[in-house]
Amino acid sequence: MDGPPTDSTHLDWGNVGLGFSFIIFNALVSTTLQLGVGSSLLSAAIRCVVQLGLVALVLQKVFETNNPWAVGGIACLLNLLGTMEAVVNKSKKRFNHMFSSVLFSMLCSTIPVSIIGIRFAMAIEPFWKPEQYIPIVGMLCGGTISGIVVSVSYVLQEIYDNRDKVEMYLAFGASRFEACRPIAREALRLALTPTINQMSVIGIIAIPGMMTGAILGGSSVQQAARVQMVIMFMISASTALASIITTTTTLAVVVDGEDRIRPDRVDVRQHPVWRARNWLFSRTVDGAKYIVQGCRGLRRKDRQNGAAETDRLLG
Repeated sequence: MDGPPTDSTHLDWGNVGLGFSFIIFNALVSTTLQLGVGSSLLSAAIRCVVQLGLVALVLQKVFETNNPWAVGGIACLLNLLGTMEAVVNKSKKRFNHMFSSVLFSMLCSTIPVSIIGIRFAMAIEPFWKPEQYIPIVGMLCGGTISGIVVSVSYVLQEIYDNRDKVEMYLAFGASRFEACRPIAREALRLALTPTINQMSVIGIIAIPGMMTGAILGGSSVQQAARVQMVIMFMISASTALASIITTTTTLAVVVDGEDRIRPDRVDVRQHPVWRARNWLFSRTVDGAKYIVQGCRGLRRKDRQNGAAETDRLLG
């Protein structure tokens, strides 16, 4: 039985500002020790505030409408944003059609796992209740992104930088699946290692945020612990499923049907989004320099004309 609900602590933007002082302290430490991460800390913290503020406004409307189509739209949006984070921000190497492959793997893992877990393991009916479904899908997306990035990065590094072993297997007549099996196995092991480590220390060393939030919201400690167990198992299943799909897709792209390694299908440049940002920034800086130089030239010309007029009058 759950205990009686208690009022949770009310926080305002002043409390958030006090919490932000910890980020400022970290930035000062980075500047003092010349770590070079101070600006990254500040930008990430500001991004965190903006994103969570916008999410709070949107989710409040969705919770009030209690519409399953709105819940499904938010779930798809979370998967889309997670795909953008994995492909654009987290991946140093990319392969052809990586965005669609990652999006497909995320949708095929987070949506089925969330529906089955919420409906049957958590016994919530209907399963699409916004208060339960959207936060759980968000946690599944967060764990899935990490597994996808780790597995894809390892596969592309091995194929692009250390492809001698795979080429040797192919030269001795192995199929692409036989040649790439060790890479796929290691990629999946690395992708699942963070989740395994997290489950190993959870509860004894670390109390997860979902369990803490449930306790602060008035649920009993026993119920909060059981909910957290189910969520961790769901994250593990979603991460494993997405990593398997993405690893298989990556290997199928970089090693073609004729058992040839295709490094030309791997892009090691910055993502086009960042290249466009750098181009716009350089053009803006060049335009500002041109305007400043033009203003200086006009002032210099005015001073020269003034000096010439003064010499004429004095002469």
